Amino acid sequence: MSNDGDDDTSKYDLSFKMIVIGDAGVGKSCLTGRAIKDRYETDYSPTVGFEFLSFTTKIDNKVIKLQIWDTCGQEAYRSLITNFYRNASLAMMVYSIDNRESFTHINQWLKEIRIQSNPDVKIILIGNKKDLEEQRMVKYEEAKKFKDENQLLYFEETSAKTGINTKEVFIEAAKILYEEHKRYKMRAGGARLPEDAPNVPAPTKLNKADQNRTGGGCC
Repeated sequence: MSNDGDDDTSKYDLSFKMIVIGDAGVGKSCLTGRAIKDRYETDYSPTVGFEFLSFTTKIDNKVIKLQIWDTCGQEAYRSLITNFYRNASLAMMVYSIDNRESFTHINQWLKEIRIQSNPDVKIILIGNKKDLEEQRMVKYEEAKKFKDENQLLYFEETSAKTGINTKEVFIEAAKILYEEHKRYKMRAGGARLPEDAPNVPAPTKLNKADQNRTGGGCC
């Protein structure tokens, strides 16, 4: 896994842009940092604006690179965040299992994504801080029901602190995008797809100007 932020195409076969969103304090930066660096940082400060990271994994002998925009959750920066929705291939919505309000606000985040993003964006749901089981305020079954009712593609609970499922959720995001890309290639090649097959966007790449990193923190 890598967070070098470069765009050397010799290092990967396919690249997809994804955005990580959710309320401040749910552990978005800790989650991405744990997946990429395999360590838990205890001295994070809140993310200001956004941070650019990258995560690579191999699927079917293809190196897949996720270009990750880790966003802050503060209301003051919401208009800035919406600028990154538009050409994201996947959105990861994160709430904290010990924070009922952060889960309630997922409805608002989902509405923003569906209004601001391209219509083919893939959306997944993550419940972070699974290590705080004794303080749990959102049941797994409740979040799973939300995922099903809103036709989201994936749901899992994670713990940035213990590392539970942290890499796995990003690998699953890469798998979702890779499978959709294969369907896109079939369309481009004129192959016949099932009638209910969704439209599938091509991989996206960030230009050099977009790769400037700001902020940092476990937001």
